[in-house]
Amino acid sequence: MIIRILLLAVLSLSAQTKKDWIPLFNGKNLKDWTPKITGYPLGENFANTFRVSNKLLQVRYDGYDDFASKFGHLFYKNPYSYYVIAVEYRFVSDQAKNGPGWATRNSGIMVHGQDPKTMTKDQDFPISIEVQLLGGLGKGPRTTANLCTPGTNVVREGKLFTPHCLNSKSKTYDGDGWVRVEVKVLGDEKIEHIIDGEVVLSYEKPQVGGGNVSKHDPAAKQDGKLLTGGSISLQSESHPVDFRKVELLDLEGCMDQKAKNYKSYFVKAANGRCKY
Repeated sequence: MIIRILLLAVLSLSAQTKKDWIPLFNGKNLKDWTPKITGYPLGENFANTFRVSNKLLQVRYDGYDDFASKFGHLFYKNPYSYYVIAVEYRFVSDQAKNGPGWATRNSGIMVHGQDPKTMTKDQDFPISIEVQLLGGLGKGPRTTANLCTPGTNVVREGKLFTPHCLNSKSKTYDGDGWVRVEVKVLGDEKIEHIIDGEVVLSYEKPQVGGGNVSKHDPAAKQDGKLLTGGSISLQSESHPVDFRKVELLDLEGCMDQKAKNYKSYFVKAANGRCKY
């Protein structure tokens, strides 16, 4: 109940906190972002997969002869623990040659991810919590802001949830219109997926475990370890996608009301940051 109230408080303050959102993407270049593509070392942007054009962060495959399971992730420079991340995305054009069927109009935001420096060259996905972004196929329902769990598990209704993916209760977004998804991440307590101010999926106690990640260093996968924070990345899964906005509202900060930088929406104290 308390977390629900805090969520509503964050949403109700969205107008007042506009200046507090941190733009992770500057609309000009990939400054502060590092690519990691399966089969290539950290930092190598194979075939210019991740690029910026017309103020959009784009994922493209015109330089690929064959997708060949070259899954990619674009990592932001800083890890976070308590925050809201928002992206505005759309799917465009056709899927790369030999992209898997399930990856049609499919991308994602990876949160609570492992440090990309600990990924092996041939690892497919970071150990992380994936907020799956899907586009409709023009027939039937297909939700977005779903959950997938590469190398992780979560708790739902008091029980460990081990299946790989779980659909949200969102509507289907066909076509190439922009969709805004927000994710509220509260350390190892709770994560909520939000569209248009509505929580479409929530779960607790994100933790390392399960499968659906391959060729990783076993030392990086300590099953049962709660995830209190971690990296943030955007996916390349074979379908072209645009991001026009990637922004973050940090929920961890100075909670002393006497300080100049106190914010009423903070939920995690970091009073070492207080300024007087």
